[in-house]
Amino acid sequence: MAKKQTDTDIDAKELAIVAAKIAIERHSLDVVLLDLKGKSPATDYYLIATGTSDRQTRTVADEITKMAKDNRWKLFGRAGYDKGQWILLDFVDVVVHLLDEEYRDYYDLELIWGDAKKVELEA
Repeated sequence: MAKKQTDTDIDAKELAIVAAKIAIERHSLDVVLLDLKGKSPATDYYLIATGTSDRQTRTVADEITKMAKDNRWKLFGRAGYDKGQWILLDFVDVVVHLLDEEYRDYYDLELIWGDAKKVELEA
């Protein structure tokens, strides 16, 4: 089970859903939110989205990071921001993967977690 954050304004599921909505609103493609509770010892939710450019992907990462910070979630790690091909944001209970199309196809994170339940996202 993932380490739980305390004193946050929203819970992990809400953080993941709001992050997904930011990705959708900022024109990310194929946004998928996986519920990994009981399947991963490291996190509860994986958000996976395809960016349309490195600039767009960084913008989405920035907006998700700001939203999380505004809701008192600590960013424990960030990787790939400079190149923008695969940006990982680690909030412990929620891990965000923002990838370009080539990286998304190559690493196929949904296949790795194929038995995970997808969280329905409203359009």
